[in-house]
Amino acid sequence: MTDIYYKLPRRHKQLLLALMIVMGILLLLPSENASASRSQTPSDSLKIATRYAAPIEFTAQPVKNSLLNPPVKSTQEAPVAAVKATEDDSSEEKLTWQQVKVKSGDNLALIFNRAGFSANTLHKITSLGDKTKILTKIMPGQIINFGANQQHQLIKLTYQENITTTLEITNLAGKFSAKKMTRELQIRERMVSAEITSNFWNAAIEHQLDPSTIMNLANIFEWDIDFGLDIRAGDQFSLIYETKYLDGMAVKTGNIVAAEFINRGQSYQAIRAANGEYYSATGRSMRKAFLRSPVNFKYISSSFNPRRLHPVTKRVRPHNGIDYAAKTGTPVRASGAGVVIAAGYTKYNGNYIFIKHGERYVTKYLHLSKKLVRKGNRVKQGQRIGKVGSTGRVTGAHLHYEFLVNGVHRNPRTVKLPKSRSIAKKDKSGFLKLANQRMEQLATNKRIMLAQQ
Repeated sequence: MTDIYYKLPRRHKQLLLALMIVMGILLLLPSENASASRSQTPSDSLKIATRYAAPIEFTAQPVKNSLLNPPVKSTQEAPVAAVKATEDDSSEEKLTWQQVKVKSGDNLALIFNRAGFSANTLHKITSLGDKTKILTKIMPGQIINFGANQQHQLIKLTYQENITTTLEITNLAGKFSAKKMTRELQIRERMVSAEITSNFWNAAIEHQLDPSTIMNLANIFEWDIDFGLDIRAGDQFSLIYETKYLDGMAVKTGNIVAAEFINRGQSYQAIRAANGEYYSATGRSMRKAFLRSPVNFKYISSSFNPRRLHPVTKRVRPHNGIDYAAKTGTPVRASGAGVVIAAGYTKYNGNYIFIKHGERYVTKYLHLSKKLVRKGNRVKQGQRIGKVGSTGRVTGAHLHYEFLVNGVHRNPRTVKLPKSRSIAKKDKSGFLKLANQRMEQLATNKRIMLAQQ
């Protein structure tokens, strides 16, 4: 640098020297107070040689190396809002649901395996107790719903046992629990009145009665009316029955609470009492000691006739019973409660069963394809005791039925049956009041139906 300076012309040297002197003077002169920004006021100005505190905000960053930055235990409790948010996030975990339909031959192990869950998970669930036993009775066509988290752990399982009851199994932190949720059905009453033009079944179907309600109506009056033989065009029936609703939709029918059947001009009335039994409007039980017919049959192939011509021997011999033609295998019921005094096989009777009812009555059932009771067995009224067949000397499948009173054969269709019992005295006054109300309802409904025709 010195060599360059001495090589400069004299005039240039003088100018350079003067410039250096001026810069030196400026550096030695005192300066004004510095300002941080144009917007600051004089009071906010900074002074030379004065130390000021500088507040600096730090943003915490996640530390990956725990060895260099060991965690520090804090004694300060987490804010309540933060804890609640964590709990809400856990409870609102989104689940992936799948439905598994039970196939023929399935068991729970196969179902859980098909859904992708382990045998250990199944064991935890089946160990919960009585609430989960219903799962072992699943039937083909039923559905089990599985809800899993992102790690494919089973969190929820639901199974609808019936219309109103659902089983729910929940996994909370690896521990399973089960509960049953039941919804109540709303019960409404429906009234129907109809006249029979062709047959009882068709008339009931035309008025939107389901098969179970039709059979229940026939069962109520089966002690008084033979629905295979006694029904005629012009007969009438009326009934009040329960319909059960769920979410405003009819899902099933309930009990018949009152009914009337007019057969050949004779009126039969039945009202359901608090004990679940049916009684006439005067309080006598609809359940008689004997059924009019012990089998559901197509027609009577031979009636009670003391001077009938035998179809096989062609000789005039008394026919001391009624032959009910029916398909082989059709169930045969005991017409009354009693004790089986004979059950065997002979050349003429085929498979037979004799039942004694008290001291006066005996019923006989012949030509069975199969016997379901033995000698000495006690049977209840309506109990299945055998099946229709064609064993013995017969020309086709049918049930030969006899009814004896004090050892004398009587026509089962016309014999006067023992009187039924009355409702208990303590319940009679309340029942008669209920019966009057129900009969008035039926009468009003019939008048409305007639007016609409």
